[in-house]
Amino acid sequence: MQGLRDRQAHWWQTRWFVVAMALVAVVPLIWPTIPPLVDLPGHMGRYRVQESWDTAPWLHEWYNFHWQLIGNLGFDLLIIPMSKLFGIELGVKLIVMTIPALTAIGLLWIAREVHGRIPATALFALPIVYSFPFHFGFVNFALSMALALNAFALWLRMGRLHRVRLRAIVFVPISAIIWVTHTYGWGTLGVLAFSGELVRQHDLRGGGWKGWITAWIRAGVHCLVLAPPAALMILWRSGDHVTGQTFDWFNWRAKMLWVTMVLRDRWQLFDLASLAVFYLILFKGLRDPNIQYSRNLTLSALFLLAVYLLLPRIVFGSAYADMRLAPFVFGIALIALRPKPGLSIRRANVVALLGLAFFLVRIGATTASFYLYDQRYTRELAALDHVPKGARLLSFVGTTCRYYWKMSRVEHMPGLALERRLAFSNDQWSMAGGQLLTVRYAAGRGFNHDPSELVTYRKCHGEMWRPIDWALRTFPRDAFDYLWLIGPPPYDPALLKGMTPVWRDGTSMVLRIDHDAKPKR
Repeated sequence: MQGLRDRQAHWWQTRWFVVAMALVAVVPLIWPTIPPLVDLPGHMGRYRVQESWDTAPWLHEWYNFHWQLIGNLGFDLLIIPMSKLFGIELGVKLIVMTIPALTAIGLLWIAREVHGRIPATALFALPIVYSFPFHFGFVNFALSMALALNAFALWLRMGRLHRVRLRAIVFVPISAIIWVTHTYGWGTLGVLAFSGELVRQHDLRGGGWKGWITAWIRAGVHCLVLAPPAALMILWRSGDHVTGQTFDWFNWRAKMLWVTMVLRDRWQLFDLASLAVFYLILFKGLRDPNIQYSRNLTLSALFLLAVYLLLPRIVFGSAYADMRLAPFVFGIALIALRPKPGLSIRRANVVALLGLAFFLVRIGATTASFYLYDQRYTRELAALDHVPKGARLLSFVGTTCRYYWKMSRVEHMPGLALERRLAFSNDQWSMAGGQLLTVRYAAGRGFNHDPSELVTYRKCHGEMWRPIDWALRTFPRDAFDYLWLIGPPPYDPALLKGMTPVWRDGTSMVLRIDHDAKPKR
């Protein structure tokens, strides 16, 4: 029966097309050995500590690592079997590749469940599989959101088939799995499921505004099956060891900025032009008499927009909390669109071709961008061939006070020294309760965790980054054996007195530190 339905469907509405889009979504990640995502190398360093904790005793001098149940364990758990099968680097790459694929499948599956068939306009939502939060390397978050989209599609399907009792059973473990992956995905699933159930309950009973009140209550009752992870959240965040504040509410300037960065990657004009396509399609849905919005997904998009506006910039010490949601507001709003009955097949075909072309162009640009980032990764990582295993390595990565659309993607490259050479890395986050790893290397105090790896030419207003001359002059030389400079800003060469270069490529270099020599003061 399904095969007959697929043969009767248009080409963009078949299962084969969904599979094809999932495969296309992973193309940019095929070439790079390490996906060039800003935070990912730092996370990979933690995975190496996790794997080598019992076999590399010197790690105990530098870090604390304790397993605990927190809502941020997606990759940390998945890498255990994957590293045994493929090693950490290939294992991480394979897991990362599932994120855009699952995101594409989730978006198209939701559209199919709500509209009955995938509308041609839904293809315009696919570029959010490579949104700015993904490029930033929020991999646990991105994986949880991909899972949440697919879980929402399943929630809608089981509701449509009136399998609500079975749904109540299966979504208890599903919600727990998504929470463990990352709390953000669990929260998003709750918002989406409630909005979808609210419309379903109202459609079942009607009754005007009183019907909406009843539907609101019934939807809340149905969504209680998603609530058990709230107890895990309380246990996680109530411990004495937990740090990380929640603040910077209603930062409207930042929120306006985030909605312009939904597709931010390398080429600003191209990325902004692509974002303009989103706005154009959404505007057409309001003005074009042949296109309409689904009540179900429109309400979901409005709920997500409300959450975006209410979220602070920093939650539990994690920055960019509100920014992460912006692409999914657009994605849900775009798949809410559908042609009205009677739209000609020819016009729908043209819309689908345009949506597909838009997605393929974005994928092509992302592929080229990742290739260029990978070239720099290859050049910079040649330095690690000259760093001994277990070295006490201090790294300084150059950055600037000026804002640039294209990020360097090497901000957490020192984490790969920890991953590849089991060397100390001062790029690790040290926030108790936020990660499984915290830093304990007292001898390197002030230069032992993130963001001490970032240096600038001069002091930047409102940032914790240090000027490079000050950092070179004051870091505790006795605590480190090697210094890795990655694209540093201009500095006084006299400050390298007592250090011997062992590798150089352009301005980047690795130096061996002579503990008896004194730096220039």
